[in-house]
Amino acid sequence: MGIQRIESVTYGIADLDECVRFFDDFGLFLVERTEEHAVFETLTGQTLHLDTDPSPLLPPPVEDGPTLREVVWGVDTREELRRLVTAVGRDHAVRESADGVFHTVDRSGFGVGLTLARPKRTAVEPRPANTLGSVNRWNTALEPLTRAHPLRMCHVALNIAKEGRGEAVAFYTDLLGFRPTDVVEPMGVFMQAPGDDDQHTMLLCHRPDRVSVNHIAYEVPGFDDVIEGGNHMIERGWREARRLGRHTIGSNVFRFLHAPCGGRVEYAADMDRVDDGYETRVHETTPPHHIWALRTHRDQDATTAP
Repeated sequence: MGIQRIESVTYGIADLDECVRFFDDFGLFLVERTEEHAVFETLTGQTLHLDTDPSPLLPPPVEDGPTLREVVWGVDTREELRRLVTAVGRDHAVRESADGVFHTVDRSGFGVGLTLARPKRTAVEPRPANTLGSVNRWNTALEPLTRAHPLRMCHVALNIAKEGRGEAVAFYTDLLGFRPTDVVEPMGVFMQAPGDDDQHTMLLCHRPDRVSVNHIAYEVPGFDDVIEGGNHMIERGWREARRLGRHTIGSNVFRFLHAPCGGRVEYAADMDRVDDGYETRVHETTPPHHIWALRTHRDQDATTAP
């Protein structure tokens, strides 16, 4: 089938202590730490690498300051991995590292890796919910979660230049097998990996007309995890980047935070799942960013009567 998921991401950073504190608060699990390097893991075994001195196998950073240096994609079989490496290698330099990752660079300058997927099984238990006609919780009051622990990295969003955006998208669709699910002509292209059922695994966004990391989204079990995880981060001193809401494309509930490694991270829950019956939607104008976003009376003009 091909690419199944994000296997790992690597950031080039300046302040390791700050980044480690951020992702510990975010709910990932620290599995390795040196003076120059730290590795965190999701519950399903994906890894986040934080490096003050990134590997020379990685391309130069696409922007000043801390930023994303590489996304490694996990492939289901050795045969598919060889096929993808061969396809990419026809037009792009590919180098293999000792850990079995094949490294190359996409059209925008981001590092791209290919390796065998190594998913870790984890029990997913969303909080039982009650509504008329569907009762899933009897004689039990809910306890606060207090914080979130992400299940997985579910999608990556990268900012790319408008010029050459067709070639930038084609690297992923023609060589790596991603398929466009929603093409927003003024903004960007949402794409799904072949072995994923999320509405999008990746977004290439040309609206800002500059190359930079936008965000990486982490799925959590449910709505409460999005809210309580975000609240925990704010209590720990981190800055929210966007108000709680639910996206239009993908339908997921979201909460964004500014990350010291560059760009933002997102708590996400309840993403649309789509199969081969989902036909690519082409939007000539950009849909609203969200179906809803949190509002309070404080948003009203002070001069408006209640």
